[in-house]
This record gives sequence, C-alpha cells and structure tokens, in this order.
Amino acid sequence: MSTADPPVTPAAAVKTAPDARGAAGSSRRAYLTYVAGKLAGAAVSLFAILVTSFFLFRIIPGDPVKTMTHGRKVDAEQLAALRRHYGLDLPLWEQFTQYVGDALTGNLGDSYQFNEPVLDLIRERVPATLLLTGTAVVLYSALGLWLGTRAAWRHGGLGDKVNTSIALTLWSVPHFWLGMLLIIVFSVGIGPIPGLFPTGGMESGGEHGLAYVVDVIHHMFLPVLTLVAACYAQTLLVMRSSLLDEMGSDYLTAARAKGLRDDLVRRRHAVPNAMLPTITLVFVNLGFIAAGSILVETVFSWPGLGGLFYQALSVPDLPLIQGLFIVYAGSMILASVVADLIYPLFDPRVGR
Repeated sequence: MSTADPPVTPAAAVKTAPDARGAAGSSRRAYLTYVAGKLAGAAVSLFAILVTSFFLFRIIPGDPVKTMTHGRKVDAEQLAALRRHYGLDLPLWEQFTQYVGDALTGNLGDSYQFNEPVLDLIRERVPATLLLTGTAVVLYSALGLWLGTRAAWRHGGLGDKVNTSIALTLWSVPHFWLGMLLIIVFSVGIGPIPGLFPTGGMESGGEHGLAYVVDVIHHMFLPVLTLVAACYAQTLLVMRSSLLDEMGSDYLTAARAKGLRDDLVRRRHAVPNAMLPTITLVFVNLGFIAAGSILVETVFSWPGLGGLFYQALSVPDLPLIQGLFIVYAGSMILASVVADLIYPLFDPRVGR
C-alpha cells in the first residue's frame, strides 16, 4: 500500500518560496542606512567648515577696522566704536558662538568694505561665476572623458602618448600664468597675431539682445579656454586609468567572442563599468562651479565670486571671506553627497 505525498499547503508554499519581498525590504533598509550615513557625514563636514572658516581667517594679518578707515582721520574712540559695531571687541568664544548661530539661520553678516549683507553680495556675483565655470566644467569634463576613453582603448599608441603628454603639461601650468599668457597672445597681440579678444570684464556695455549674448561669449572665451586647458587633464587621466583596469576583464573577452564590434564593446560594456571613479570627479567638478576659479576670475577681471573673494582678502573683510568660504566648501560637500547617492544606480553593490 503506497502512501501519497502530503498536500502542499499555502503556508508551506510561502515558507519554501524565496522571500523576495523580505529581500527587497532589507535592500531598501540598507540603502536608507547608507543615505543616512552620508548625510550625517555631510552635516559633520559642514560644522567643521563653520569652525575652520571662523578661526582660519582670523589669523590673517591686518586690522579690518584700520583698513576700512585708511586715509581718513579717526581717533581711538572712533576706532573703538567701529569695533563695537562689528562685534570685534567681544571675546573670541563669544564671537564664535554668535557667528555659528547666525550662520545656521542663514545670516552671514554684513561686509565691512561694502556695508551690505554678505548674502546679497554673493547673490549678485553667482550668475557670472555659474556662467563662466559652469561652461568650463561641462566642456573640460566632456573633453576629458572622450580623450581619456580613446587614450585607454589605444594605450601605448602615438595618440595616447601625445594626448597624455599635452594634458600633463597643461595641468602642471598655473592657471593664472596660462591666463596671462593667453591675454598677451590673443588680447594684446604679439607678432603677426592681432588682439582678438578683450582683456577682461564680462561685457562691453550698451549691447542688447543677440548682440549682448555674442559680446558676453566674446569676453568669456579666453577665461573658459584657460580653465578647460588647465583642468581637462584630470578627467582624462582618471578615465584612462579606470578603463585600463577594465581592459583585461573576462566579460569584454566574452563580448568580443559573441562577434560584437570593438566600438560596441567599448561603448556598451567597458566605458559604463569604468565610469564610477569618473562620476565622483565630475560631481566634484560640478561643486567647483559655485567656487569658480579665484585666480582666473581675478586675472580676467571677471565679476564673479572669485574676484569678490580676492577683494575680501585684501581688507580683510572677515564676514565676506567666511561667507564665501562656506559657499565654496558647501558646494563641494553637496556635490560629493549627490555623487555618493547616485552610485547605486551604476553599481548595485554600493550601499548594500
């Protein structure tokens, strides 16, 4: 007499089936924990920036009050009144607590030399910096990715050697020196080369509509060229190194064995897997947009945040320096956090 197998109940089926819902929930919790850790790290970094920006710039030599009153006849009583007005007579710890409290509420204080709120000054200069450095970041990131991919795929060839040598040479040149060289050659003119571009500023004035757009492009050509020439090497080298690490992988051999063209193997398989380190660099470069380039903006008299920072250092204008430092560092932290949060889209192993 044979015995029949016991019937499978719904409960038993549930126990024996893979718990996909539980795995998805665990993955989601792991990602949320990953995000919370990154946000907590960003908050700690921002607080460290507040501390650094307060104490670092107070070791700059010079008395802001005496600098503000330079060339005027003021007595000691008037100087003391100004110090009381700006809170410079308070103990250092009290200045620090007041500064942190104001910064956390969005109040960065008033500029010593412009006598305006720091946030208003930053808002006025942000569009010019975003236009200049944003254009440069997009151009040199795209150029570095393209040249880095080609250099790695044909590594050891003439193109690889030439591209890498030029990139390393331009990367080693100081930004301001390269900018001044371009001004001498293409703005002032040298030998048979006439002066083709303006020496500085953002516009000539008096232009409207399409003529204004063309005028701005004419003014920003040399500073953008300076930033692209000096910065594309970093993206090129990172992309080249990452792609070289992928070149000997088995999945590329399998893709070629299936008959895929070399171009498709590179674009569909090798490049996406080599992009992770480059993604971090691209997002850090995007954070660089808010900071701009202090030296390049100063050399070309570009009316952005870089030129404003240089003016603030010359006083020293402590509230303005601190406010700009927070904007610069905060934009970098934000860009790094965004890069960390989108990592799992490219590599599911990250954040699990």
